Amino acid sequence: MELIRKLFVSLVCVLLGLGLLMVHSSSVTSRPTDFEEVYLSRHLMFLAVGVVVAALAAVQPPDFWRRAAPWLFWGTLILLVAVLIPGVGVKVKGAQRWLRYAGFSLQPSELAKIALPLITCRWIAETGPRIRGWWSGTIPLLAPTMVVVPLVLMQPDLGTAVFLLGGTLLALFIAGWPVRNYVLGLATAVPAAVGLLAMKPYQQRRITGFLESWGDWDSAPYQIKQSLVTFGTGGLFGVGLGKGWQKLSFLPEANTDFIFAVMGEELGLLGTLGLVALWCGVYLTGLRLLSVLDNRSFGFLAGFTLLTEITAQALLNVAVVTALVPPKGISHPLISVGGSNLVVSLLAIGIVLSLTREHEIETVPASYCDRTI
Repeated sequence: MELIRKLFVSLVCVLLGLGLLMVHSSSVTSRPTDFEEVYLSRHLMFLAVGVVVAALAAVQPPDFWRRAAPWLFWGTLILLVAVLIPGVGVKVKGAQRWLRYAGFSLQPSELAKIALPLITCRWIAETGPRIRGWWSGTIPLLAPTMVVVPLVLMQPDLGTAVFLLGGTLLALFIAGWPVRNYVLGLATAVPAAVGLLAMKPYQQRRITGFLESWGDWDSAPYQIKQSLVTFGTGGLFGVGLGKGWQKLSFLPEANTDFIFAVMGEELGLLGTLGLVALWCGVYLTGLRLLSVLDNRSFGFLAGFTLLTEITAQALLNVAVVTALVPPKGISHPLISVGGSNLVVSLLAIGIVLSLTREHEIETVPASYCDRTI
């Protein structure tokens, strides 16, 4: 198991190294200036912070995260409320999602990707067999999500809200939540679908433009057009690291949301498939580490949810860049230019390592382990 642990960490380090190269390359513009070096130095700063945070998280005993879950949740909830207060939260491009102080910025919704799974998994583990009950297994377990998701929607950030809801449903599914609850949830989601008509105009344009792009190339959103052109330019082997042209003011958000497209142009299909293979390796080795835990314990539920969320975010970014889903501002974890997402992603990796520490694995009541789903 120690070998698997080292392999897991090594694969994460390879992703970080590849991300460092791509951030440096994708930050170049058509008129090179010293300002571009700010992206690299900023990324290095957040990378250093993230590595320290991950290392500190990894050395904590597994039970630390169970005990810390309520504190992390309430702290994140306070920040989510604060970011909506005029004059406190910073609005960028119509979205009020950031807190800034003394040159540093923080996106509370990113912290929710850690705090919400931890508190939900703690409550699931404490609920035990009562998870199948009509009352004890529904409202109490969904309460944290029912509070956090509306706050994220108010920013507005529809993609992150759906992502957080998906993480909660994933944890509940792994814990054996009854299928009837998903059926009822789907039924109540119909009014929410009707509510899509009240989305922001730019959100509507993203979806309608994406649907039209499959039948009419001229109707495709600009960023999707440029992304696909960027991929096509790279071919099988790419034009060479640092030699791409699309990033020179043609491809929007080249070093954040569409950094995968830059990789496709410069490293080709082989480079992008290599990145996907790396993520598959991280996920499979992470699952192998979690396999030593009881699949009803807090450690397994939290570790599996965090590991799946970070991998799913990477795959979702790939899907957006390759026009498989409507465009959504979502960065590629460990690869895109650093910020709150990079630090939070590394924190998630550190928590997974902590929860799978040998000789300190938590135990759960036998009555819970033996129950039948």
